[in-house]
This record gives sequence, C-alpha cells and structure tokens, in this order.
Amino acid sequence: MSDDTMICEHLKAVQAEIAAARRRRRKALADAPVELIAVTKNHSVDAMREAIDAGVMNIGENRVQEALDKAETLEREVKWHLIGHLQTNKVKYIAPFIHMIESVTSERLLLEICRQAQRVGRTIPILLEVHVAREETKSGFSPDELRELLGRIASSPEAYRGVALYGLMAMASNVDDESVIRGEFATVHRLFDEIRSSGVLLQPELFTELSMGMSGDYPLALREGATLVRVGSAIFGDRA
Repeated sequence: MSDDTMICEHLKAVQAEIAAARRRRRKALADAPVELIAVTKNHSVDAMREAIDAGVMNIGENRVQEALDKAETLEREVKWHLIGHLQTNKVKYIAPFIHMIESVTSERLLLEICRQAQRVGRTIPILLEVHVAREETKSGFSPDELRELLGRIASSPEAYRGVALYGLMAMASNVDDESVIRGEFATVHRLFDEIRSSGVLLQPELFTELSMGMSGDYPLALREGATLVRVGSAIFGDRA
C-alpha cells in the first residue's frame, strides 16, 4: 500500500470511529458537532496534502516554526490550529494567519495574544487549556485558576481585546485505565457546562468548543462531549 493510499484509508477509519463514538454518546450530547484536527507535527507537506485532498480542513501544529515553514509551501487552504506549547515571543509570528490557538496556558500568554491580535487588526479565536491530568509536566489552568481568570476578564474586558473565547482544551493522563481517562474528560466537560451557564462569559454564544482527545483516546473524549479531536499518528502513522 502506498503512503497516499495509507493516509486515505487511515483517515476513513478515523472518521468511522468518530461516527461510532458519537452514536455511543448519551442523549444530551448526541447532537453536538465534531471536527477533526489532523496533527501534522514531523510529517511532510506531501503527507499533509494527501490528507487535505481527502477532506481534512483543520491542521494542528505543535511548533510555531514548523507551522510557518509548512504554511509557505503547502499550497492548500486550511485552518491552522496551534495546539502545542506557545512561547510569548512567538505569538507575533502566527497572529496574522492562525485560525485558533488552543493551548492558552497562562494569563501572560493570553495578554500577549491580545496585544499581537490588536497589532494585526484581528480577533483570534482561543481555547483555554485546563490541567486535569495526573502528570505535572502537562500545562494549563486549574479549575479554580480558570474561574478567577474569567472573573477578571468579565470585570476588565478592555484589557483582553483581540481574542474570542471559544471554549476549553485538555489532555488526559497517559494511562491504560480507560475509567481514569473518561473521568478526566468528564471533569472537563462539567467545567465547560458550568462556565457556559455561569453568566461570566462576555460572548456565551461563542463558547461552544471542547478540544479533547488524541490518537490514543479520542473515542473516549468523544463520548464525554469533545467537539474537536486532535489526531495525528492514527492518520499519518508514526512520526519520522
């Protein structure tokens, strides 16, 4: 099987798994939409083109420089998502074109995104990353930190101009126990529902996205209400 055929077949399998996971959702989540983000870290532009030509519209990159290099040569219209650790001094490079920054892990980073968005005359969609995993190496706001930040945004909205808050992002623990993983995703979904109904959001109609799940656990994330899943190796194979 050629690499091109492999990517197409893997993509079909992922799409079928997404459809099956949606059918297994509880009734309250049954109609929630789902979008696939193809994670292309360390994968070639040729592989990306094959996925895009097969129907992928959302591209997830972990590194700013890799996103910049690929954007120059891809020759395809896509929606770029920054899903990895983002340094404040790199925000200026992606501000002109990024579709969404999913990995906003600190208020300092958020304020820099606001500054750079205003500089280029854009409103950048963002997700706030929540830390629920057991690993301390994973980033994000604790639920209490998130509530406090949202309170500050509500009381001083002018300080946060330039971004639109679309939802939350999270990564589960890297464990084999599916009950632990589902429990963490369920915790994030409860926090998402709490925030959406709290009255603290300036634009509650935009707060619709829950980015959870990667190649190893996205079916579990979908069952707990994910609307965005970040899938790489299940589409492209192992990274080079």
